[in-house]
Amino acid sequence: MSVSILPLFAKSATIGAAALQLACTCATPSTKVAAVETVKVSGQAQHGVASIYTDRRTASGERFHSGAMAAAHRSLPLGSRVKVTHLGTNKSIVVRINDRGPYIRGRIIDLTPAAAAKLGFGYRQGLAKVKIERVAPEATGG
Repeated sequence: MSVSILPLFAKSATIGAAALQLACTCATPSTKVAAVETVKVSGQAQHGVASIYTDRRTASGERFHSGAMAAAHRSLPLGSRVKVTHLGTNKSIVVRINDRGPYIRGRIIDLTPAAAAKLGFGYRQGLAKVKIERVAPEATGG
């Protein structure tokens, strides 16, 4: 009997630990955005959750600047530019991808504090539902 209960207990403990870790890393009491399990991709646009990141060396080798209009994305080429639209406020900005991440499931982009502020969310909100679209280099002057 204890042999059949042990795998069930181990599985539920693993799920519980994962849920606790997710809750501790991405939710604050004022957060109104639920974590998205998968990224929806339609053509050139991705819909999902954006978060804010700070203070670390970037994957491109650049020094992190919290005031820059920059972001981290898992797969877009470093140096590419994307238009990020906050789906709650409909504000948009163009940021340059200079880092890799986010590494938390359900998030599609990490923004610098300055980029998040221009979109209308900050540390207090923590997360925002966004749409990201790749921008052609000639459209940004770069």
